[in-house]
Amino acid sequence: MPVKDSRQYRSFELSAGESDGCVVEGYATTFGDAYDMGFGYYERIDPHALDGADMSDVIFQLNHEGIVMARQSNGTLEIEVDQRGLHIRADLSGCQAGRDTGEAIKNKLITKMSWGFMVAEDGWEYDPATRTSTVTKVDKVFDVSAVSIPANPGTEIHTRSYLDGVIEAERRESAQREEQDERERICAALAIY
Repeated sequence: MPVKDSRQYRSFELSAGESDGCVVEGYATTFGDAYDMGFGYYERIDPHALDGADMSDVIFQLNHEGIVMARQSNGTLEIEVDQRGLHIRADLSGCQAGRDTGEAIKNKLITKMSWGFMVAEDGWEYDPATRTSTVTKVDKVFDVSAVSIPANPGTEIHTRSYLDGVIEAERRESAQREEQDERERICAALAIY
């Protein structure tokens, strides 16, 4: 995988969408999980690392290179930060390479993903005790890509038939937890007075 400028590339979970395999969705990154970057060093993404990041016109590619298969500016790629991480949904039907990639994802020939980004100059914290770097501030997200060999071997790809409703259920549960947390904060604040 080519590395350009000071861009960083990381793995993520992706799930194939509709039965034709041309719509895929998943998480470009998840927050808080440390993954092995090699040589005993680990990395994790802080839950607020994407606050204020430039995520304009992110593209979807294969191995961070070649033809663009989906892109935000034409509505074929949607990205959203939620409590779990950076959620993406891409329609790969617009070109033959995208349809081929969708088919490979559907058939589990491509099982992992990565994302390309630039960390802010002061966007790292390092803990020598755990040998873990935490990305605290991302300046720009460039792409989300299906990859042959990911940085994070623990990610997975699933067909939509496996995940029907799972992502939406997780989002509902997350929203309910956030509402409950807010109610508890309000109740705690009222108890102080």
